Amino acid sequence: MKQVVWTIAGSDSGGGAGIQADIKAMQSFGVHGCTAITALTAQNSLGVEALNPISTEVIESQLLALEHDMKAAVIKIGMLANVQQIQLVSEHIKHYQSTWSVPPLVVYDPVAIASSGDLLTEEDTVSAIKECLLPLVDVITPNTHETQLLTGVYLIGPSAVREAAAKLQSWGAKAVVIKGGHWDYPSGYCIDYCIDGSTDGGSEYWLGNEKIQTPHSHGTGCSMASVIAACLAKQYPLKDAFILAKAYINQGLKAAVRYGEGIGPVAQTCFPENLDDYPQVIEAGSWLADELDFDAPNEFTMAAGFPACESKQLGLYAVVDTVDWLEKCLAQGIKTVQLRMKQGTERELDDAVAAAVMLGKKYDGHVYINDHWQLAIKHGAYGVHLGQEDLLEANLVAIKEAGLRLGLSTHGFYEMLRAHNYRPSYMAFGAIYPTTTKDMTGQIQGLEKLKHFVPLMSDYPTVAIGGIDLARASEVAATGVGSVAVVRAITEASDYQQAIAELQMAINSDG
Repeated sequence: MKQVVWTIAGSDSGGGAGIQADIKAMQSFGVHGCTAITALTAQNSLGVEALNPISTEVIESQLLALEHDMKAAVIKIGMLANVQQIQLVSEHIKHYQSTWSVPPLVVYDPVAIASSGDLLTEEDTVSAIKECLLPLVDVITPNTHETQLLTGVYLIGPSAVREAAAKLQSWGAKAVVIKGGHWDYPSGYCIDYCIDGSTDGGSEYWLGNEKIQTPHSHGTGCSMASVIAACLAKQYPLKDAFILAKAYINQGLKAAVRYGEGIGPVAQTCFPENLDDYPQVIEAGSWLADELDFDAPNEFTMAAGFPACESKQLGLYAVVDTVDWLEKCLAQGIKTVQLRMKQGTERELDDAVAAAVMLGKKYDGHVYINDHWQLAIKHGAYGVHLGQEDLLEANLVAIKEAGLRLGLSTHGFYEMLRAHNYRPSYMAFGAIYPTTTKDMTGQIQGLEKLKHFVPLMSDYPTVAIGGIDLARASEVAATGVGSVAVVRAITEASDYQQAIAELQMAINSDG
């Protein structure tokens, strides 16, 4: 069954925003949208002519009907037209969160001002939002106007954005997404911000892209929040929901069409498959980060554009933890092998890397060293493989200048776009399936996501890793990924030579 997402929001008679936009955006991401309508607006492309709030009795009847038969994984809240509606919806949300076996996540898009500039809520609702609703909200998604209206913080730079987000979190919201469509800083760019308080210590994410020049942007806020809700319902992490929602909006703005004489709606399209529609992940070392005056971590050395691999089809990729296993794999004709040693004295690691590099030359193979980039440089390895957590610690300039290839791990869409900043030699996607080699809780990608990753990163050799065995190798290779990495499928096989031969056959027959 598809995941169910509710939208509690107003109806836009012009079809560009409100529940009309919500349902279309949700359907684009494969979830089933249900509605509880809070207001009937009389509006068209020129503006809002009338706002007709629905009675609390009618809203409650909608919510009771949905709760009885179609409980939601995520509830997206849009326009609440008055204090009574805010109180009613808050009471119901509180009830769901305390009584449902799987409490719903709540995404709140505080509809205050439409793109046309019309005020859509009564002024006395702000205090009720802070007191009743925000303590129940998992993600709040205001635009810059709505952020300033709620917090009183004028968004004149990154520090002010962080200050406003902290205020919203202090009132109860676990995570904040501030949409930057109305914020022209730096000039000509759209910058969006997310702070996720559900992670240890909180994690912040900045996205940026050139402004898409179109007047037809009605419904962007509703649509972006709805995509976030849909992605959360599909158990995507918030950072992935954030970047996918932004790519979806960019795609829709480029395809927007004018209806009527005023502001047309953002186009409701499909899952974003074009890399050009995705924003840039802003991090230290990028020019957008410099424009925003981000502080670079100590010793951080940004580098991009690493040497290319000989082919985009790396084939069977063995990941092993000993030099003995590395030689066994190379001797059986595996061309791409990674030495992943997590333990050992400094001398043992040095000797192992030196031996691995020599074996690579002996068997004409491509040996990558996991993590130990200094030793990889010292001994002239073919390449080094790093995780996302290593990017701020490793000397990327030294790796590049030494001529080493760089492979990067990614876990989801956000990390994939972050890795793209570095233009690595190849990109690895994982974990495709659950694995016992490391704790990948919340990071299982599955074939559905892999089928999106591969075409988006078609300029790179791509590698799938995590829980892949012989039974799964063919279906993984059928996604078009250029390489399938295995760990236990070789080292724990009763006959490793036969296992390698069968894996090679499975991958090559469908790759």
